Amino acid sequence: MTQDDTGPRGPLVRPRRLRRTPALRRMVAETSLEARQLVLPLFVREGLDEPRPVSTMPGVVQHTRDSLKAAAAEAAELGLGGVMLFGVPETKDAVGSGATDPAGVLNLAITDIVAEVGDQLTVMSDLCLDEFTDHGHCGLLTPDGEVDNDKTLAAYAAMALAQAEAGVDMVGPSGMMDGQVAVVRQALDAAEFSGVSVLAYSAKYASAFFGPFRAAVDSSLEGDRRTYQQDPANGVEGVREALLDVAEGADIVMVKPALGYLDVVRRVRDAVDVPVAAYNVSGEYAMVEAAAARGWIDREAAILETLTSIRRAGADVVLTYWASEVSRLLRR
Repeated sequence: MTQDDTGPRGPLVRPRRLRRTPALRRMVAETSLEARQLVLPLFVREGLDEPRPVSTMPGVVQHTRDSLKAAAAEAAELGLGGVMLFGVPETKDAVGSGATDPAGVLNLAITDIVAEVGDQLTVMSDLCLDEFTDHGHCGLLTPDGEVDNDKTLAAYAAMALAQAEAGVDMVGPSGMMDGQVAVVRQALDAAEFSGVSVLAYSAKYASAFFGPFRAAVDSSLEGDRRTYQQDPANGVEGVREALLDVAEGADIVMVKPALGYLDVVRRVRDAVDVPVAAYNVSGEYAMVEAAAARGWIDREAAILETLTSIRRAGADVVLTYWASEVSRLLRR
């Protein structure tokens, strides 16, 4: 068959012509993957003298305050969109008091990074109690062990103010409490921090793929979070949560995890008029790393394909532990 062949309805379409060379493929690519679209999650642990590898996530470490600053400076130089900070305190208690302590590890890290990178990089921080509570839940508990939604909201408001005072650009309420975005937004505005943005973890599922992350933050959790995180069976609910968060003042909404929920990413993208983020979570990262270590897949190709698929589904921003590495790959 030649390029001049015709079918019953006219000239035959020849899609392969546009795949013939790398330049052609690049020219007509429908989806881009750029450093500015990527956010690097970073862990900082109180009391460390040197970075500590995370056993479940090859290549990821718990940082010291100094090594965290170096990682953030590199992220800025590489042109990443931002960093998302998680704090790991030495001591925890039932109310997560380290989350609001100005001298707590996360709040000090925010100040460190803002001083290091200025406005070259968006400094984001996780706004949740799970890293700071001795029970490992994302909120305060009632005497019978249930998460108290409204008391938790008050704690989130205080945590938002502590992070804003530390200099954060964007807070990420991730506990899936009802009304969390409204309470955080109101608290920030009332304290004249209206310039601090809110990245809402809107569709956060009770996922098995969070497992490796728990080692990264030394989670104390026993049991699960199914009473407040979403059921993996539900897609429409994820869209509804995102719409509620937009109505409450979210600047960006997020779907977490990403790969198992690409349909939800697409539905949310179609439903809202704010940017959509997706979190390429620890279990998704660990699967690729484990398979690549055994020689079962081409590691770099799998990483790029993974992140491109999340962008193709509709995510404007992708949180990924590969952010710095991918930025370097894209410069080749």
